[in-house]
Amino acid sequence: MDQDARIPTNLRTLMILEVLGRADHPMTATEINAHLGLPRQTVHRLCVTLERAGFLTRPGGGKLYQPARRLRELGVGLLHNSRGHMARRQILMDVARAIRETVNFVVPEEGGMSYLDRVETDWPFRIQLPIGSNVPFHCTASGKCFMASLTPKARAAFVSVLTLQQLTAKTLTSQEDLLTELAQIARQGYSLDAEEFMDGMVAAAVPVYDGQGRFVAALAVHGPVQRLTNVEDIARTGVLQDAAAKLGSALFSDDA
Repeated sequence: MDQDARIPTNLRTLMILEVLGRADHPMTATEINAHLGLPRQTVHRLCVTLERAGFLTRPGGGKLYQPARRLRELGVGLLHNSRGHMARRQILMDVARAIRETVNFVVPEEGGMSYLDRVETDWPFRIQLPIGSNVPFHCTASGKCFMASLTPKARAAFVSVLTLQQLTAKTLTSQEDLLTELAQIARQGYSLDAEEFMDGMVAAAVPVYDGQGRFVAALAVHGPVQRLTNVEDIARTGVLQDAAAKLGSALFSDDA
């Protein structure tokens, strides 16, 4: 009986490709399985399937498998796409050096805004919101930036289903007040968080658009009120907007 039946077939397939991808020589199905410990018949069957699909090949029709064209193209494509991450990181670092505060790349998810990438300030005193943190839509600069990018009708529908929890004394809990601010954000091109999410923290955010003008992320900066007293001036200087334009170009241009 298959001792590893709980492992999905697609995951087993990826495991086989990973073993071959790390090897510096062709391998038989038996040699591949020595790294995996799966049922022998399963590995042989999946290798045959991968060969038929063009991901593996057996030179001369022998027993040795090696990556074929489709798998090599996949690897090149993944390496190619990783340049987007490197470009994003460089742009965030440039902004962090210019502003000397923590800079974040934040994307919308079902439950709020998620911190996908960030560059920390070099100040010893900083506000910790690590990568992977999820924050509300209604009281954060990045969340309001996202909502302001929606059409007025979609914006109103989105706000109507939010729970506007009051997290600080300055959190907007009225749908009408929030919609008024979102309309202002849409006109001015940036959003602010004036201690609405966390006491003692302020933030600014601008939208990052793809090649079709669709919102994909917010570029945000945050810091403590004791140090970041000019957050609105930062939002107006163009540093964030210029960086957001570079991000859109680097991540979504046809040759990126």
